[in-house]
Amino acid sequence: MKNDYGLCSIVKLKKVHPCGNDLFKIVRVGVDIKIKCEKCGRTIMIPRVDFNKKIKKVLEVEKNEE
Repeated sequence: MKNDYGLCSIVKLKKVHPCGNDLFKIVRVGVDIKIKCEKCGRTIMIPRVDFNKKIKKVLEVEKNEE
């Protein structure tokens, strides 16, 4: 999958989180990707290479204006 995601995007992963949710919000983008579970709020750091393998679909792309 091409890098169609960015900061504050909502993505769906292939595996579900232990809380039962598979939707995550991207909090940090760099060499590592930091994602936050939309249901329980836990954060996870994943290397970008592994994240690109685990991503199933980009649901929503938000523009972050700071």
